[in-house]
Amino acid sequence: MKKKAFLAAVPYTLPICVGFLFLGMSYGFFMRSKGFSFLYPMLMSLFVFAGSMEFVTVNLLLSTFSPLSAFLLTLMVNARHLFYGISMLDKYKNVGWKKLYLIFGMCDESFTINCTVSPPEGIDKGWFMFFVTLLNHIYWVSGATLGALLGYVIQFNTTGIEFVMTALFIVMFINQWEETSDHRPAIIGIGCSFFCLLLLGSSRFIIPAMGMIILCFTMSRNIFDGEVEK
Repeated sequence: MKKKAFLAAVPYTLPICVGFLFLGMSYGFFMRSKGFSFLYPMLMSLFVFAGSMEFVTVNLLLSTFSPLSAFLLTLMVNARHLFYGISMLDKYKNVGWKKLYLIFGMCDESFTINCTVSPPEGIDKGWFMFFVTLLNHIYWVSGATLGALLGYVIQFNTTGIEFVMTALFIVMFINQWEETSDHRPAIIGIGCSFFCLLLLGSSRFIIPAMGMIILCFTMSRNIFDGEVEK
């Protein structure tokens, strides 16, 4: 049962493997350029496993320790996982002890696969989702560790390398834009974010922007639902 679930999960994670190895290596290089041992990116990618937040954490480790600021920043960066978690409540039912790891290891890519892909017939759902999550976790840890180790022998200017996560989300946004005909949700998100950015500045706009986006979606839900019914 486990072997079949593993073999079924591998093809879905291979494209992610390529991206995670590249992004993970970028993160490892970035950490080494700031003077950290390879153990830092290896252990952080293993136990934190939050790509964009790991890049942000580099500056947190180099600045004055402020638990409250770190907490609020983490909430802003990873607030989307609150919505991921709510949508996966039914999916994670009746999977036993694996539920704990599935919750811990739920990244954007694992969420996408586990949320949209139904395991082949005869494959246990819990083990399929477990191996999807585990493989993606392994890819990220491997990339971060390899990048850090190569950072000992390869020296280059790493200015701007932390932008790779931003670039990834931009590509994901463009892909979603091209695949859907209704762009109003995306326009609402951009509009709310831009408004809060102008009003509050770059260091304070994320949480208010998310709140405004949720409010706009809630208020326009009846309009969207009515159009779908027609």
